[in-house]
Amino acid sequence: MRNKHKDKECQQAATIVGGLSMKYILELGKSSSNFLIGKFSSTVLFVCLVLVACHEKGHVERPIPSQETIGQWAEQAYKLNISDIKRQLALLVRADRDTLVADSRTRRYYRDGGNLLWIDRFGLDKRADSLLAYLNTVEEMGFSKRVFVVEQIERDLQRIRTLDVDSGIRDVNRVMARLEYNLTKAFLRYTAGQHFGFTNPTRIFNNLDIREQDSVRTTYRGLFDIPVKRPTKDFYTTALRKVYNDSVDIFLRQAQPQNALYALLIKHFKGKDLSEADRIRLLCNVERSRWRQTDYPQNHRKYVLVNVPSYHLDAIEGDSVLTMRMACGTLDTKTPLLNSHIMRMDVNPQWIIPRSIIKKEVVGHAGNPDYFERHRYFILNRSSGRRVDPANVSAGMLLNPDYFVIQEGGEGNSLGRVVFRFNNNFSIFIHDTSSKWAFDRGSRSVSHGCIRVQKPFELAVFLLNKKDGTLIDKIKYSMQADLSKPKEGEEKRTRVDYRRLVNSVKVNPNVPLFITYYTLYPDVKGKMHTYADVYGYDKVLYRYLRSFSI
Repeated sequence: MRNKHKDKECQQAATIVGGLSMKYILELGKSSSNFLIGKFSSTVLFVCLVLVACHEKGHVERPIPSQETIGQWAEQAYKLNISDIKRQLALLVRADRDTLVADSRTRRYYRDGGNLLWIDRFGLDKRADSLLAYLNTVEEMGFSKRVFVVEQIERDLQRIRTLDVDSGIRDVNRVMARLEYNLTKAFLRYTAGQHFGFTNPTRIFNNLDIREQDSVRTTYRGLFDIPVKRPTKDFYTTALRKVYNDSVDIFLRQAQPQNALYALLIKHFKGKDLSEADRIRLLCNVERSRWRQTDYPQNHRKYVLVNVPSYHLDAIEGDSVLTMRMACGTLDTKTPLLNSHIMRMDVNPQWIIPRSIIKKEVVGHAGNPDYFERHRYFILNRSSGRRVDPANVSAGMLLNPDYFVIQEGGEGNSLGRVVFRFNNNFSIFIHDTSSKWAFDRGSRSVSHGCIRVQKPFELAVFLLNKKDGTLIDKIKYSMQADLSKPKEGEEKRTRVDYRRLVNSVKVNPNVPLFITYYTLYPDVKGKMHTYADVYGYDKVLYRYLRSFSI
């Protein structure tokens, strides 16, 4: 009897609500498209609530509201008003002081009268849930949910879906406006950050080390020359269009980092109880893996990787790895980060000494022939192509770009017996060295920016596409032959076989080179290795990422 009585109550309630719904549907035909959002959504939501209540397990005594009461509820508490929502959006825009580009794009969109993106004639749909599914994973990469207003979005969604609205802070139009604004802001923050990175490495690292400074201007050393893409106005326009066209889930998937290292890092840290140091390392290295480059090591079967913090160079071809110690730039003359291709190797190269080194180390020895002879330096007049007697060279001449200071090739040359050349904007190379002692040190930041390698001959063989035995023999002989001029009274030495000498060898095809900086990086087997933050770049990045962290 009780169940029959309950069914009768439900039918009665449904009849009342259904009649009210029909009334609103008829009114919709007379209303504008803006008004369509309000009454239809309110009524549909209320119908769902009544029907759910009537199908609960167990019997609960509830008074049946009158048609007049239901009408009042629909007209007041649950009525969506497009003008009121936009008025609330304007208040949110004026109150927002956040400074990310995504935040300014959000403000501009609503300030310029943009259409509602997440609210339509059906209220709020699965698009909000798709975004929340991604936002709820941000802690896995060391970020805090509060950066994406996740808790507020979830509370407001719950209020709308359970009709937990009344007035004040829970006024339905105020809640809907807050949802609209926060969903858009979180969506743009997340997609722009995941797609391009939450920091701009070009701006950060190329404004870090001062080269020269006076009262007029300051110039900085270039430290980062890896091409990375940055979000444009078109990116934000496209992102907003994706929401409007119900392509949120597709766009979120496309926004994920393309670098294979990103997934490996997330997997490495997932579920672990992190120390403060590990958390910072996670944030910084995951961020590096987001920067959308034009090329990645994983795109190639054969490539050379120099990870500065590891103090190692890895020459990789498939599953084969040639690894060797390397020395890089000091804290004052850091090795720049870049992508390039090794094009050729020069055996027994001459070294044209950079102006920066001449200023620091050479200019004080102007007019001292012994110094130049001891270091095997000579001065060349750029215009005439003739050598100049060191005894007749002044400090002004050494600083004049019309004169070069050059070190003879061969044994004792600072570049060693072979140099590997690649295009770059810093005049740096990978090369052998006459200072082999550097490879016995734990910290190997000793150069002026170039990369010195422990196994130059092995690297030369690796770079050859065809392992021609005759050519390999010539390279080896050339790197060992004594090409210096005999000194007076010196014993007779082995005669040089000039037929076996080679000066320059093309690397064809060119081999991709990546000079990068990761304090956490996997070997070819996928095992993660941790390295010291030798240049302090993690600390620099963390200053920018700290506001995102847990």
